[in-house]
Amino acid sequence: MTASSETAPARRDLAWSIAVGGIGIVSFAAALTFAWAFNATLFLIFAGALLGVGLTAMSHLMRHVVGGPHALRLALVCLLLAGMLSGVVALGGSTIAQQAAVLSNTLKAQIVTVKDFLEQHGVDTSYLELGNSNAVPADTTETPATTPATPRNLPSAGALASGGGAIISQTFKLLLGTVSVVGNFFIVLFLGLAFAAQPGVYRSGLLRLAPARHRASVTEVVDRIGETLERWLIAQMVTMLAVFLVTWIGLKLIGIQSAFILGIQAGLLAFIPTVGAIIGGLIVVLASLASGWVAAASAAVLFLGVHALESYVLTPIIQRQALDIPPATLFAFQILLGVVFGLWGLALALPLVAIVKVVIDYLREDEPAAAKA
Repeated sequence: MTASSETAPARRDLAWSIAVGGIGIVSFAAALTFAWAFNATLFLIFAGALLGVGLTAMSHLMRHVVGGPHALRLALVCLLLAGMLSGVVALGGSTIAQQAAVLSNTLKAQIVTVKDFLEQHGVDTSYLELGNSNAVPADTTETPATTPATPRNLPSAGALASGGGAIISQTFKLLLGTVSVVGNFFIVLFLGLAFAAQPGVYRSGLLRLAPARHRASVTEVVDRIGETLERWLIAQMVTMLAVFLVTWIGLKLIGIQSAFILGIQAGLLAFIPTVGAIIGGLIVVLASLASGWVAAASAAVLFLGVHALESYVLTPIIQRQALDIPPATLFAFQILLGVVFGLWGLALALPLVAIVKVVIDYLREDEPAAAKA
């Protein structure tokens, strides 16, 4: 009787453990499936939260200047950012539009030039095709004067209908794409303002989701993540501004057209470590080829100088206290997330890796304490 009575609770504990483990595995698989199916929406929400963290960080910085409540400082930050954006649009809006058009035409022309050069040397350039030329050479056969003109060269009703349908389809695609981009922008902006307006409310709501016995640990991890992201965002804004100014002034001195818009794209791409700098440098060099090989070589030297400034001066000095992630680890995660999730994964790889690093560091710190206990 004693052996059987001891075996029954053990069997119940084993069954309970198996049931809990199965539920955990199913829940984890369901969460992964959900994240995979709705990754674009989740990244959009994360971008909004990241914007909210950035606005909150700037509000905290302004506390040392003007003081006052958080709502007043946030309103001043938003007004300052809106004023800067309006000033850029008012002073350089037409210049930006013109330089963007010139840059687009220049890049297309240079891609065609590179494609022709590679084809002359026997390199397959099908991946650089910008469009198929379906022009049919005109029929040079002389038609007798007595032969009446036939309407076979006129498009049929079906051809006109299909052509009109293709035009309408492309128009709708362009319209939907524009609406999607603008809609995503306003969604991120709204979420960022909402998170920044009441950060304490969302922080408390997030902590309530944690079990009561783990709430203290979750609170510490959430606070560490918030502080890390705030420091990183401030450092990243300074880095992006420096990259923009150095690139713009350098290209202006070299005499490259579209220097201002190239500086803007270099500054924005500096948000994406390593990959963004490489893409920005390639665009700068490719656009500079229109001004000659000397200008292109000068632009390449400028790109190397800007990249060295960002990698070996700004990042170690400004971001030393913000993030400490080995470059190879970060690059590997960027490639992985970029391949799996596309542009969203590539752009937001660094803050995601930073969050994972904070959690891992906390767990490693907690292991010795648990062992002593």
